[in-house]
This record gives sequence, structure tokens and C-alpha cells, in this order.
Amino acid sequence: MPFILLPAVDILGGRCVRLVQGDYERVTVFNDDPLHVAQHWEALGAEWLHIVDLDGARNGTPINRTVIETIARSTSLKLEVSGGIRTREQIDHLLHQGIARVVLGTAAVEYPDLVADSCQQWGNKIAVAIDSRNGKVATHGWLVTTTVTSVDLVQRMVQLGVQTIIATDIDRDGTLTAPNFSGLSRLATQTSASVIASGGITTITQLLQLRDLGLAGAIIGRALYDGQLNFSDALSAFKSGGVPC
Repeated sequence: MPFILLPAVDILGGRCVRLVQGDYERVTVFNDDPLHVAQHWEALGAEWLHIVDLDGARNGTPINRTVIETIARSTSLKLEVSGGIRTREQIDHLLHQGIARVVLGTAAVEYPDLVADSCQQWGNKIAVAIDSRNGKVATHGWLVTTTVTSVDLVQRMVQLGVQTIIATDIDRDGTLTAPNFSGLSRLATQTSASVIASGGITTITQLLQLRDLGLAGAIIGRALYDGQLNFSDALSAFKSGGVPC
């Protein structure tokens, strides 16, 4: 399978933003119109987009669904959507609206039966976010750190039928440092699920290293918005066989 590059669009108050380490008090607004941002990434060649409803993640129910559905209708992008999705009705609604994949986070910890039922119905259209801080899973918009380890949760989710894992190291998210290569490598080797990396990705070299570790893709956020990583160059690097431009 090809390594997938997913630009991130995080929505807070209807605007495209980025947080640092999931801290709602450390927010940078990049654009008032998430649709415009999505169309920008589409024009540069993106096939997938990772969307996080930050309001939904914090409040426990999708808040920015109208914005997300507008992006789905107005682009040809495959949307991977997360944030506050914790009921079967919410999952079914989004998938019936053309969302390519729904990502469950808090629900994976608190409602494993929902994960199992949804995977049985929707297969690989269901993914689980493993958001960890020092190896422990965080929920409720990263505001609550549980006692569950990321490795244990991955193994549990695979047993329930999950085929795609979104792995985020919260301490690196939005920091422009580097991914947690050792932690991601352990996840990739210990599970049969496809693992998509998120958090700290800054360079094309890092993306190539993630691919070589056996990961299925990477979500890129702040590095794109700050201009440290050029999305077109990243796509070209993979199309040319892995030579950074």
C-alpha cells in the first residue's frame, strides 16, 4: 500500500487552528474558513484530509459537523474525521454523508462495544485514535489522562476488528520537533493494524523514515501551516521513490 500523507485541519469555533500539545489555551488561528484550507490542500494534490472537531472532542459531541459536511460535498477529498464522536447515530450519519473514515478516541476507551459493532458494520471506515502522553492514553480532547497504556489499547482494539490506528504522541504534537520514532515502531511491529503517525512531523526525511518503519501514513499539521514543510515537495519525494526534493 502507498504511504498516505494527510494534511490536518483542526477546527475550533468554526476556524482552522493548531494547538500545542493539545492545550486549548495555546491556540493559533491559521484561517477563518476551513473549506478554503481544504480546497488549498486538494489543489496541491492531497487525496486525504484529517479533520479534528476540537470543540466536539472537548464537549463530547460533534459541534462543527456542518462545516465538515460542507467540505465533504465541496471537494473530492477523502475525509478522516474525529472529535466527539461517541454514538452509533453520529458514526452512521457521518459515513452516510460521504465521510471516508470515522476516528474514535474517547469512545474506544469508554465504549468498546460501540467500536466492535461499528467495525462489524463499517469495516475499515472505522479507525481508532491512540492519543498518548508518556505511554498512557488520553481522552476527552486530551484533557484526561487514563491508566490505559497505548500498547494495551491497540491490542484490544485489533481484537474488536479495528484495522486502522491513528497514533499521536501528545507531547510532540504541534511542537515541530520530531515524531516518537521508537514508540511508533513498537506499535507498527506489535499490531496487524495499519498505523498512521501524528505529532511532531517536520521534514520529508522524517516522513520517509516513518514509511521505512512500516507505518501506513502520516498526519501533518503545524509544519505545513508554518511553512517548514512543503506539501508538494513531500508528495514529489514519495512519487520519485523517496528522494527528498
